Amino acid sequence: MVHRLKRRGFTLIELMIVVAIIGILAAIAIPNFIRFQARSKQSEAKSNLKSLFTAERSYYQEKDKYSIYINEIGFSPERGNRYSYSLGGASVQDRSGTTIAGTAADDAISVDTLKYPQFPKVQTYKAGGTDPNGTPGVWGTCANCDFMGTAAGDIDSETKGIDSWYISSASVNDVPACPTTGDTAAPAGLPFNTYNDVTCDT
Repeated sequence: MVHRLKRRGFTLIELMIVVAIIGILAAIAIPNFIRFQARSKQSEAKSNLKSLFTAERSYYQEKDKYSIYINEIGFSPERGNRYSYSLGGASVQDRSGTTIAGTAADDAISVDTLKYPQFPKVQTYKAGGTDPNGTPGVWGTCANCDFMGTAAGDIDSETKGIDSWYISSASVNDVPACPTTGDTAAPAGLPFNTYNDVTCDT
């Protein structure tokens, strides 16, 4: 006598439980992945602001003064920049075409709208409570002068806030616009986040 094995599939209840578990895991994982992705985009601002600081310090060593003109100090981030950068903002280097359109008077760099046409060319920087001077530029009488450069960008493609950073030759204590708790030390030469677009939009 041959015994036949009885094959049975999954019941509807078992399938519904599996789908529910997958849904719960996705609800937890997807927002965390989006935040992680946005945090990785912040490295652009930090890296470019450090380059700006190095360019300014090199120019200062040679000329005993800082400059707001990006071409004069040799600051030129790679194409594909999601952030706009400013040492003043009166004349903005245009990055909307296949070639960069700039002048000797440029004191700011636009978002690369050739790569990111959905963003405005210049993002509005959101200042902290006590930025070194409140606005980008050079202040004081050189050789006892200081400078501040800013970066502002939309890193999560929504309009609730703009990720904002600055770097300065002056060391200060600053209170970010958001979040208002946490690190307040803004040493010279280190980028400081005045509005964190990753954590402040919830």
